[in-house]
Amino acid sequence: MSWRQNSAVGAAGNTPVVAMRIRTAGTLGFGVGYVEVKVDTDTINNVTFKIPNALALIGSASGDEWNGMTASWITQLSMEPVIIGVGVDNKAVTHRLIAESGSFTVNLWSAEDTKPFVQFSKPAVRDGDTLNGRPVFTATTGAPVFEDAIAWMDCEVRQAINMGTHTLFLGEIVDASVNDADQRAAAMSDTRLKYGGVKRGGH
Repeated sequence: MSWRQNSAVGAAGNTPVVAMRIRTAGTLGFGVGYVEVKVDTDTINNVTFKIPNALALIGSASGDEWNGMTASWITQLSMEPVIIGVGVDNKAVTHRLIAESGSFTVNLWSAEDTKPFVQFSKPAVRDGDTLNGRPVFTATTGAPVFEDAIAWMDCEVRQAINMGTHTLFLGEIVDASVNDADQRAAAMSDTRLKYGGVKRGGH
């Protein structure tokens, strides 16, 4: 199945509409052809904002350059090997560092401490073994791990798929630890942050 996306204007004349031509393949049992689906952008945003996403800090490094980035598009994609997928904006510093190094860390944070997610919404400042004043260390891959994380995963990239505005990095867990088993990991719903939907200015 493949699709193409175009912008249009809704019936009211001021509501943008996303038009997708979806090509269905015979191997999927639908026959070969195109189905055009039009959905207004407000609906797409409202629906995608309801996806219960995790919230974490992605650690990345290339040479002496380190970064930490707030991310919510994170999920497990395979059990054997254990693969974690993270979606990263193609324009982000983190994207470049992961592409260069072939590794990243996923740092889960306490739901009771969500301030770092705002702090790491922009490229981080490294000072010795800290990022934005938060202590970090390296494990197996060399990507930074946050000491204050309640749990973390160190991943080696096995595949990278350009999805459009973002790249899906598929990383195999090569190291991990749980630092606080009693704390609940933060989710997007623990904050006022929103990320997803259709592409907007500045995104």
